[in-house]
Amino acid sequence: MKNGLKNVLLGSYLILSGVMPAPVNAQKLHRLKPRPEVQAIVSESLQASVRQYNYLKQQLKPDQWPRTFEKGMLQTVTPAAWTSGFYPGGLLYLYEFSQDQGLLNEAKAKLEKMEPLKTMTAHHDLGFMMYCSYGNAYRLFGAPEDKAVLVRSAQSLARRFDPRVGCIQSWDQVKSLDGKRILKFPVIIDNMMNLELLFFASKATGEPLYKDIAIKHAEMTMKNQVRPDFSCYHVVDYDVETGAVKSRETQQGFSDNSAWSRGQAWGIYGFTMVYRETKDLRFLQTATGMADFFLNHPNLPKDKVPYWDFNVGQAGFDPPWNFDPLKYQPVPRDASAAAITASALLELAGYVDRKTGERYQHAAEIMLQSLSSPAYRAATGENGGFILKHASGGVPGNIEVDVPLIYADYYYLEALMRYRALKK
Repeated sequence: MKNGLKNVLLGSYLILSGVMPAPVNAQKLHRLKPRPEVQAIVSESLQASVRQYNYLKQQLKPDQWPRTFEKGMLQTVTPAAWTSGFYPGGLLYLYEFSQDQGLLNEAKAKLEKMEPLKTMTAHHDLGFMMYCSYGNAYRLFGAPEDKAVLVRSAQSLARRFDPRVGCIQSWDQVKSLDGKRILKFPVIIDNMMNLELLFFASKATGEPLYKDIAIKHAEMTMKNQVRPDFSCYHVVDYDVETGAVKSRETQQGFSDNSAWSRGQAWGIYGFTMVYRETKDLRFLQTATGMADFFLNHPNLPKDKVPYWDFNVGQAGFDPPWNFDPLKYQPVPRDASAAAITASALLELAGYVDRKTGERYQHAAEIMLQSLSSPAYRAATGENGGFILKHASGGVPGNIEVDVPLIYADYYYLEALMRYRALKK
């Protein structure tokens, strides 16, 4: 660790070390029992996904990473894109299931080109980029060089932590959607997903600093980003000098006070993971509260694949920019929000009482059955090679509306593999 980074992080640790709560004892885990009919759907879906990704990899050049398929065209990105880790991570899940060497070779080729990104500090997405890719590789093969990449990536991510705010800065300065303000220290709910990389680094190195940063960030997010009803704001902008909240708003939801469905999914997943790593019941309460908000919302469709925002066009939820909800009718769904939530619920169900756990498992099963149906899962060779249809990225900006998205595929595959593991 370079001296400059070490001094910054050490100062942060000294500030944090006096405020960390003592971990509480974990509740007795509820053992989930898979249903044979759902296991059959999961197995068939994984087999179909292997075929689809064998088709997808043939469409790509060595320097291309898939992001979406839109207007009949495969849209690709470079390794530096925030979505780059999802494709090799999905390949590794499918290799784990199938032992298909071609998929493994493709994943290794992509990982090799991503290795230099371990030093990137431009934004918070290193967790998505490196933990979803290298994290899965290390989980499967335990290679020391993959562990070293993950630890170095955690060091880079930790650079964005500011002890005055108590958070990892998501983006550098950005304009609000209405163009009237500059957000100088924006923190988005998505950032909860990147904390897993920091928890890994503490376990890998024995250095508590990374874990302390992750916990502090989760505490501040719980305090300032989660509403009393357990919905959440997409963005909180902080005063970097005082740590005070300057504004709470959205960049991808319908309005500042609405419930953007993928943001809710990030929160359910993120707080579940933080509870796993800390056994602090505050985080479990937040995860279950956010899950209950999602599952009990009157606007959640029967197939449990949500609209891109729970409050589109409703009274009291007015977008702060020129957006006409009638432009998109019917209201677009977001398969990525369902996939993320399904994966999270399959973990969360094991941390709660039996009745609640069965309810969460049943909801995840409905989501997986819906996503695995022809309504959402593409036939082999269609959909540009992506597995799922009907995801939505940035509806307010007319970006990636009702299209496949690589992160929808990733969390769908993760949820399938988590359900498959229940029989073990």
